[in-house]
Formats: sequence, C-alpha cells, structure tokens
Amino acid sequence: MIRQGTQDRFGSLAHAREWFDAFTSYCNHEHWHAGIGWHTPASVHFGTAEEVRDQRAVTLAAAYAGHPERFGRRPTPPEIPQKAWIKDPAKRREPTPQIA
Repeated sequence: MIRQGTQDRFGSLAHAREWFDAFTSYCNHEHWHAGIGWHTPASVHFGTAEEVRDQRAVTLAAAYAGHPERFGRRPTPPEIPQKAWIKDPAKRREPTPQIA
C-alpha cells in the first residue's frame, strides 16, 4: 500500500522502488561516510578500505612533501573503525508501548 502523499512524490510504487534502489546504491558505493573513515560502506564491507587508506596516505605524503607550508601538521588519512553502526544494537531500547 502506498502511503497518502507518496503518489505526489512518486508516480507509482515501481517508481519509488527504482528511486530507492538508486539512492541505496549511491550511499553504499559512491558516498564517502565520515563515520567510517571517509570510505564507502561497500569498500569497508568488501575489504578494500585498507588499500584505499594506504593509497590516500601516499597521496597525502606527496602533497605534504611538495608543499609543507599548506599544512599545519603532517596529514594522515583517518583510521577505519573496527565497528560502525547506523543504530548500535547495544544502545537499542525497546519502544514505549503506545496507548490507544
């Protein structure tokens, strides 16, 4: 069932699903997330984040060597967290029952 108002934003359920598929693909494969060291979730999930981080370290070192005056300190790529959550299960609370 399409919620009231969704019809205004999407022409059909198929259109909404198509949009959501494109959005989640972008978020997982193209968008760099600060919470996971400026990597994509796919990079972290598929194990390429360490290689990407190493390549960034080489690039940052070359930039620093070429123009140290541009930096307040030697730049390093951010660490990759061991765990990352959208909603940490350890902090999850049971929902408050709604009284009708």
